[in-house]
Amino acid sequence: MGSPMAAGTHLKALLQLRGGADARVGPERIRLLEAIARLGSISAAAKEAGLSYKGAWDAVQALNNLSGRPLVLAQPGGRAGGAAQVTPAGRALVAAFLRLEQELAAVAERLGEGLAADGAVEDVIWSLGMKTTARNALSGVVREVRDGAVNAEVVLEVSGAVRIVAIVTRESVRELDLKPGRRAAALIKSSFVVLAAGEEPLRTSARNCLKGVVVSHERGAVNDELVLQIDEGKTLAATVTRESADALGLKVGAPAQALVKASHVILAVE
Repeated sequence: MGSPMAAGTHLKALLQLRGGADARVGPERIRLLEAIARLGSISAAAKEAGLSYKGAWDAVQALNNLSGRPLVLAQPGGRAGGAAQVTPAGRALVAAFLRLEQELAAVAERLGEGLAADGAVEDVIWSLGMKTTARNALSGVVREVRDGAVNAEVVLEVSGAVRIVAIVTRESVRELDLKPGRRAAALIKSSFVVLAAGEEPLRTSARNCLKGVVVSHERGAVNDELVLQIDEGKTLAATVTRESADALGLKVGAPAQALVKASHVILAVE
């Protein structure tokens, strides 16, 4: 059997940027940003990219949540469309990514020629980052670590207005080197997010109470997914039963609060 690097074949490299736990930016998301910048609409960009509106909206939320500054500013409009704007930070990311792609393509071509000439390497595998099933991944900076006898309380600053508290073991603090100034990501399953209507202060045992506005409401056969904007460019998704969503009257534009136990927050680092 001949080598896969046979004459006439070309090695192609896939560029994927990783800025933290599950903070991955690849060609598909960059093309989506380009389309949004050109069309001014997430729904129109989704159609051009061959994505569902939800898929495109989820990608935009992920990009914003994992960036220090919002990359896309969007007005809720649902599948019917809403105005969307790629920020200067988003445009800078696209430009930088395209430059890196061009440089990487040149490197891949030279590497491919070398592998074909050598004939000793059968496969080249690029392994990038980790994946998580958590619906919410919010990048931030550790601001405080409160040590306890068994567990520690870690305060993660996601944005100027949003801080998330997590309870982890002291061993995890040591292994992950969690200390003030350390970048980390908070991973939260959407089923762990409890929603409450309104913005009046609540008395609750949940350590995290994040106020926001409903920007998306996707109905399902049994459960609904609601997305709460908790700060500019920062969102949190929650899965609730249809009955609960209807009872709370959580429509797009309605104020709401997301309650998350500190023990339900998983912290991850590079």
